[in-house]
Amino acid sequence: MIVCIAEKPSVARDIAEVLGAHTRKEGYIEGNGYQVTWTFGHLCTLKEPHEYTPNWKSWNLGSLPMIPPRFGIKLIENPTYEKQFHIIEGLMQNADEIINCGDAGQEGELIQRWVMQKAGARCPVKRLWISSLTEEAIREGFAKLKDQTDFQSLYEAGLSRAMGDWLLGMNATRLYTIKYGQNKQVLSIGRVQTPTLALIVNRQLEIANFEPKQYWELKTNYRDTTFSALIRKSDEEIAAEEEKNGGKKKIDNPGIDPIANREEGEALVERIKDLPFVVTSVGKKDGREFAPRLFDLTSLQVECNKKFAYSADETLKLIQSLYEKKVATYPRVDTTFLSDDIYPKCPAILKGLRDYEVLTAPLAGTTLPKSKKVFDNSKVTDHHAIIPTGVYAQNLTDMERRVYDLIARRFIAVFYPDCKISTTTVMGEVDKIEFRVTGKQILEPGWRVVFAKDVKDPTEEKEEEDENVLPTFVKGESGPHIPDLNEKWTQPPRPYTEATLLRAMETAGKLVDNDELRDALKENGIGRPSTRAAIIETLFKRNYIRKERKNLIATPTGVELVQLIHEELLKSAELTGIWEKKLREIEKKTYDARQFLEELKQMVSEIVMSVLSDNTNRRITIQDAVAAKAEEKEKKETKKRERKPSAPKEKKPKAEKATAEVTSDSTTSSTPAVAPAATSSATSSTTGGVDAWVGQPCPLCGKGTIIKGKTAYGCSEWRNGCTFRKTFE
Repeated sequence: MIVCIAEKPSVARDIAEVLGAHTRKEGYIEGNGYQVTWTFGHLCTLKEPHEYTPNWKSWNLGSLPMIPPRFGIKLIENPTYEKQFHIIEGLMQNADEIINCGDAGQEGELIQRWVMQKAGARCPVKRLWISSLTEEAIREGFAKLKDQTDFQSLYEAGLSRAMGDWLLGMNATRLYTIKYGQNKQVLSIGRVQTPTLALIVNRQLEIANFEPKQYWELKTNYRDTTFSALIRKSDEEIAAEEEKNGGKKKIDNPGIDPIANREEGEALVERIKDLPFVVTSVGKKDGREFAPRLFDLTSLQVECNKKFAYSADETLKLIQSLYEKKVATYPRVDTTFLSDDIYPKCPAILKGLRDYEVLTAPLAGTTLPKSKKVFDNSKVTDHHAIIPTGVYAQNLTDMERRVYDLIARRFIAVFYPDCKISTTTVMGEVDKIEFRVTGKQILEPGWRVVFAKDVKDPTEEKEEEDENVLPTFVKGESGPHIPDLNEKWTQPPRPYTEATLLRAMETAGKLVDNDELRDALKENGIGRPSTRAAIIETLFKRNYIRKERKNLIATPTGVELVQLIHEELLKSAELTGIWEKKLREIEKKTYDARQFLEELKQMVSEIVMSVLSDNTNRRITIQDAVAAKAEEKEKKETKKRERKPSAPKEKKPKAEKATAEVTSDSTTSSTPAVAPAATSSATSSTTGGVDAWVGQPCPLCGKGTIIKGKTAYGCSEWRNGCTFRKTFE
C-alpha cells in the first residue's frame, strides 16, 4: 500500500480524488492502492528545555546557555493531533512506499519529515512537488515524483532554522527576563522578531528626535507653467542618489546654492522679477514603461496593505485560501518570475479567466510575448511567481475576490504591449539662474488599460498631477514671468506601515525602489516570505507594537526593550540578514548546516556572557496585552460615568484603546519617547483644567499653533501642508 501524507485534510481530499481513492476511513482516505492521510500543519515540535534535563525546568541564570547535545522532537500536546499521529504511525508502519505531499517549501518539508521520523517510517519515500492544486497539476506531479533525497538540503535548512530559533529564543528570552524583567512578565526575544521591532523603534526615535529645518524654493510662472529653480545638490545627496541608482555616477550638478534664509530668497526674486524669462532648451524623449512585475508573496502583501489596508497575516490567509480553492498557484514564494515551462500553459490560463474576457480578448489567437522580465529560469528555484491557475474563480468572498483580482490583472498585463510615453523637459533662464519644468504624456497606454479602473491612492494621484502635459515651448522664446518664493519645512521620515515594514524586512532595513537592487538585497532579508506576517502578529500579541490607522507604533515597552539590548547581533536587521543568507545557502548546498549551528551556539554563549557581565541595575516593566485591555475597559467605564460619548459606539473603543495603552504604559516606563507634558495635558483635559498643549507654537513648522481635535492635537497650519499630529495620551 502506498501512503500519501498531505499538510491539510482539504489538500488530502483533492489528492485522493485524483488518485481514485474514495473510501473514507478515520483519519485517511483509501482506494486504488493508496491511503491518503494528513497532518494539521505542525504535529511535532522541538522538545522543551526541561525535556533534555530537569535542571533546565526552572529559570535561572546559572543554567544558561542551554545547548542540548542533540536536539529531539516531540508530539505537540493536543488530543486531536495525538489521535491523528497514531493513525499516521499505523499506516506508515505497514506502508510499501510513502509519498510526501506536504507544501512544496522549507516549512512543508520539515513538517512531514518530523512526522515520518516520529512514526519510525522505514520504507522508500518519494516527494510530490507541485505549484498548484488543480487536477492537471496533481496528475502531472504524480507522473514526475522525485526522490526524497533530492530535498535533503531543504530539510537541513528548515531544521537549522528551527534549531537556531530555539537556541536564540530560549536562551535570550530567559536571559533578559531574569536579568532585566520584573512583575513576573516574560521578555520575549527572537532571532527575527527583535530586529523587526528594532526597525520600528529606530524609525520612531528618528521621528521623535527630528528637528524640522526651514528652506525656501524659488519658482516662477511663465505662460501659466510653474518652473522651479535648479538647486545644487550636496555631496551627501549625490552619494545617496548614486547608491539608489546602483552606483551610476552623476557628474553634472548645476543650479544655485540652497537658499539659506528669506532675505536671500527675496533678493533673488527682486533680482529677476523685471528681467525676461528665456527658454534655453526643449528636450523631448520618447520612452517605454514596462508592466508591473508579477507578485511574490511580499509584494502581494505590500499591495494589499496599500490598497485595502489588509494586514500581512490577512493577505497570507487569503492567498492560501485561493491556493486551496485551486484558483491561484503556491503562495509562499520569493520570486516575481516564471519558468520557461509555464509559457506554453499561459494561453489556456488566460482563456480560463472568464470574468476578464474584455481584457484577454485582444490576446486571444496571438503569439504571446515571452519577455525576459517575466520568463527567466535563472530567477526561479522551487516555485514561480503567484499567478492564476486558469480554473474559473467562483464562490470567493469579497476579500478573496479583491486579492484574486490583483493577481489576475498583473498576469494579464505582462502580455500587453509596453506603455509608450513622451517626457518633455523645458529649461529656462533669468539672469543666469536656471529653471526647469518636466511633463509627461502617455502616447500609447499599452498595459495601463488593464488597470484603467484602479482607484489610485493620494500619493499616486499627486505623482500623476506632477506629470502634466506642457504647452508647446520653443527654444529662444522669452517673455514676462512672475517669480515667487515658497517657504518649506523638512519633513521627518514616515512611520512604518505593514507595507513598508515588509519591504524593510525583505531588504534588511534598506528601503529601495529599484526592482533589480531589491532582488539583490533579498538574499540578506530577515525572515522568510511565509513567516514575516507571523512575526508582525507576534509583536502585536506581545504588546510591543500597536496600530494607529495604518502606522505601526512601538509601545513604550517595545521602545524600552530595544534600548535595553546592547548586543547588536540581537537587534540588527543587517546582521540577522547575514544569518538568513546562510540558511538560504544551506538550502543551495553551498554552506554546511553544522557550521551554521556551531556559529550560532558560539554567538549565544557570547551574548549570555555579555549580559551576565552587566553590573547596572537596569529594569524594564512589561505590560502585557491582557493587562492593557483590562485597563482599557476600566478607563472606558470611567469615561461613561463622566460624560456621554459623543462618537458612535463602534468607534469609541478604538480611540480609547490607543489612549489607555499609551497612558498606562507611560506611567511605568522610563523611555524618553513620551514627553512628560503629554501626560499632564491629557490629565488636565479630563479634569476640566487648562490644556497645556493648546496655543503652543507648532514644533514641526514653527508657524502655526497647536489646536485640539477629536482624537489628536494638530497644527493650525494644516491646510497649508503642516503634518504635525499628536494623539491624546
